[in-house]
Amino acid sequence: MAVQIIVDSTADFSAKEIEKRQITCIPMTIAFGNEQYIDGVDLTKEEFFVKLTNEKEFPKTSQPSPAKFADCFEEAKENGDDVVAILVSGALSGTVQSATIAKDIAEHDGVYIVDSKSATLGIRLLVDRAVRMRDQGKSAKEIAEALDELKARVRLFAGLDTLEYLQKGGRISKTAASIGRLAGIKPIITIDEEGKVAVCGKQRGNKNVFRQIIKYVEADMPDENYSVYFLYSADKKNCISFIQTLQKNGLDFGKIKTREIGPTIGSHIGPGAFGIVYVANK
Repeated sequence: MAVQIIVDSTADFSAKEIEKRQITCIPMTIAFGNEQYIDGVDLTKEEFFVKLTNEKEFPKTSQPSPAKFADCFEEAKENGDDVVAILVSGALSGTVQSATIAKDIAEHDGVYIVDSKSATLGIRLLVDRAVRMRDQGKSAKEIAEALDELKARVRLFAGLDTLEYLQKGGRISKTAASIGRLAGIKPIITIDEEGKVAVCGKQRGNKNVFRQIIKYVEADMPDENYSVYFLYSADKKNCISFIQTLQKNGLDFGKIKTREIGPTIGSHIGPGAFGIVYVANK
């Protein structure tokens, strides 16, 4: 009996990374008005941010249908395999709900659904742990239990270049966005314990944002047994400056792993964002 690992496209894996990890990725649907795209299939991250900047319509992300998950679950059942599905936060998407419905359709008790309470590179950290455990011969149940414990230690902090997209996504008011814009305020976001995108700080200018995020990291340091990822949206410039500032402050996390994020979080933060994602010490 093998263990299949399934993720949705909000984990922002490339096709090469998916193949290397021997996992299955089920894509989300992105809509700009009446135009619909399959995330990562007919809409790349680069194309998404161009459209986000130029289109009047704010994009909407739709979760995969239960039928798409059911197909995977039923195939696994026929093959005698168990499944661990590691999915975007249920507070950000209905993907977990779709997978839960699909589990009932497939009538497969060997399906374990993990609500990551995270998104983008936070999911990646959980998937990396799941892949290691699978390759060590652990059961789907053991993997799911370990991930349910680990997900509470995943941290994501990101500095935004603008308040515009938080306002468009309904995270802050139009008035707050206008005041912030005039004052040159740049917000810092996180994903809270409930798996929601939340503003955890505001600073004037990138240098102050760097210092604030460094304080967050120093107060809750990364576990050296896990990778530290740096995220960016559309433009890597701010991300590189942030990494250099971390290193000047004595925070060096080994091999630098930068990844561009996709539509799910990208639509809320816009281009020019940067951040850090890691597993905190116990």
